Amino acid sequence: MAITRFAPSPTGYLHIGGLRTALYSYLWAKKTNGEFKLRIEDTDQARNSEDAVKAIIEAFDWVGMDSDCEVEYQSKRGDIYTKYINQLLDEGKAYKCYMSRDELDQLRATQEANKETPRYDGRYRDFDGTPPEGIEPVIRIKAPLDGRLEFEDGVKGSMSFNHDQVDDFVIARSNGNPTYNFVVAIDDSLMNMTDVLRGDDHLTNTPKQIVIYNALGFDIPKFYHIPMINNPSGKKLSKRDGAMNVMDYKSQGYLAEALLNFLVRLGWSNGDQEIFSMEEMLSLFDPSNINKSSSAYNEEKLLWLNAHYIKNVSNDRLANELKYFNCEIHGHDKKEMILDLCKERANTLVELKSAIENIMKVPTIYDKKGSKKFIKENTISMLEKYINILELNQDTLHLPVDIELVTKPFIVENELKFPQLFQPIRISLTGGTQAPSVYDVIAVLGVQESIKRIKTAISKNFDKEEI
Repeated sequence: MAITRFAPSPTGYLHIGGLRTALYSYLWAKKTNGEFKLRIEDTDQARNSEDAVKAIIEAFDWVGMDSDCEVEYQSKRGDIYTKYINQLLDEGKAYKCYMSRDELDQLRATQEANKETPRYDGRYRDFDGTPPEGIEPVIRIKAPLDGRLEFEDGVKGSMSFNHDQVDDFVIARSNGNPTYNFVVAIDDSLMNMTDVLRGDDHLTNTPKQIVIYNALGFDIPKFYHIPMINNPSGKKLSKRDGAMNVMDYKSQGYLAEALLNFLVRLGWSNGDQEIFSMEEMLSLFDPSNINKSSSAYNEEKLLWLNAHYIKNVSNDRLANELKYFNCEIHGHDKKEMILDLCKERANTLVELKSAIENIMKVPTIYDKKGSKKFIKENTISMLEKYINILELNQDTLHLPVDIELVTKPFIVENELKFPQLFQPIRISLTGGTQAPSVYDVIAVLGVQESIKRIKTAISKNFDKEEI
């Protein structure tokens, strides 16, 4: 049984790299009948944002990855951290360091001049003299002076760090505030984490956290450091490439399950399978199969997946999703027909809304290029004849096939080519030439509304004047 967590800092929005890490953590916990926990690491009071906290919670609600416990906030756990800092001081495993900023700068400059790796030299490690005046000390932990820190990473394999790669790092600042690596180790232990899945940018933090685990006698969790998501050129993902607020994906018309399906494949696979339901992800996912190399963001793949889910979710679901975009279709008597027609061409919910409105809204202007190309001398008389056909048969014209049965003979009798009739009708009904099948559009609008729109277009002579 795995207990996992996702622990974002609310200093900015939740981006898809973070959501992918959370998804992997969530899947592994749920697959093993364990627990997935959400912790907000908000100890950086100067950079924290309440809006960011709300956006993170909102994103998890949207994608349906609920925490199995009440969301934890590090800002509310200060007394816990103080307790363990004092414990380490009392046990001689940590100490007060009175090194001034000038001393630290001088040390760094000397080390850089000697081409040495900058690191604290331990000068106050065993200090028992009189503390210098005017210096508020930081608290440093006593890191091992020899040997190696080793652990088995679930993605990267055996990892080993020499002792000189981990100095006596600060666990509490001079104002008493604990540092990131300290609070993370404390929280992961007290929250009973068995498996920590996180980005490989945290790999160098791991030996420091192991020092803390060992000093406090805590069990060390299993670590999985996940390679980053790059842009298609192999460089760091930027906002332009897709590293934007997770909720921006909702605003752009993506379904949550499409985004999760996309993310699970960015670093993990099951053969050549591309489509994964949540049930399949839970059944198949294993973090030991996460790729060791970085993955590449592919917007075309995301759009393809989103189009697949739009076509395959229920129309009731689509109607509910469209409310977010101020598109109310629930009460329409031809809701099913409208959605069946429009979702076939939509890659996003925004495109779906546009396709629906393209049909449902009465056009106020007509495409200039389309009108010039398809509206000829005999077009208006032809449309007037077609109106007569619709009026004579209107009681039987309910489905696209009904309209097709009276339209095809009309085309043959008048020796027309399909575009000669269909494109003027499309322009009349929607204002443009890119609408779906004329039969479908007339069926959705109804014969009376279709006749009304064709007559209006004729009266305006397709001249793009506002109606």
